[in-house]
Amino acid sequence: MLTALLSLALLGTTPAEPAPGQSAAPAPQSAATPIAADWRPIPDDDVLVMTLAGDRRVVIRLAPAAAPVHIANIRTLARAHWWDRTSVYRVQDNYVAQWGDATETKALPTGVVANPPAEYGMSAPKFAAELTRADPYARQIGFTADGWPVARGSWLDQGAEAWLPHCYGMVGVGRDMAPSTGSGAELYAVIGHAPRHLDRNIALVGRVIEGIEYLSALPRGTGDLGFYKTEAERTPILSIRLASDMPAAERPRFDYRAADNPRFAAYVRDRENRQPPFFTVPAGGADICNVPPQVRRRP
Repeated sequence: MLTALLSLALLGTTPAEPAPGQSAAPAPQSAATPIAADWRPIPDDDVLVMTLAGDRRVVIRLAPAAAPVHIANIRTLARAHWWDRTSVYRVQDNYVAQWGDATETKALPTGVVANPPAEYGMSAPKFAAELTRADPYARQIGFTADGWPVARGSWLDQGAEAWLPHCYGMVGVGRDMAPSTGSGAELYAVIGHAPRHLDRNIALVGRVIEGIEYLSALPRGTGDLGFYKTEAERTPILSIRLASDMPAAERPRFDYRAADNPRFAAYVRDRENRQPPFFTVPAGGADICNVPPQVRRRP
């Protein structure tokens, strides 16, 4: 039945084939369709490329405005090749994939701040686009102009602090119990339902923009909290590099979709109210994690 429903939905949105000798009619433009100026380059220094065994690449967009000291640490670690020959050592179902030095014996490079400030929130940025409704975790939800999802104002206080939400694909810093904040040497990516209870408790430093399947499809760890019990189970990391440190011909280049325009606002409204023929009951709102930021490989 589900297959039939999906097939009907696809049939309802597929244009008819043009008659012989006729050109295909151009696809109708939506108010949410981005124009060329809406795509803006992600700086090479904000692109982190993790290469796993088997030539599998995971690409992360860094968020320096959210956690500047942690990001500085990550750049230092990448430039020191610190992650070479480390591993993905934890994969917990519906939660996170985590990587770094499973032996906890590697010394940090010079210049890395071992315990940075608790960069769990940031001064309130200007919202370029907002969702219609708040959520259980924040009084205001939306996007910054450079396409980051952001939440502001806890229901427990009247503060104006903002933070990045723990959506699928977001990358955070592993840490021990407070006052530890994590150096950035141990990182994780969300590979399941958004664990928003972690918001404002861990530093978020970026988002996987390509290759998340190479983390989400890994075998689940059978130890406590999804840790692998043996070294043989871990996935080796060959390297982690900043795109800015890679040869120009090998650099992956990406654009983000800017949120400071009416087309992005229309995209948000479309996600809040899905349209027929498949959707017959609009929701009137959306979870911020159901309005994914858009990124593309630069043409």
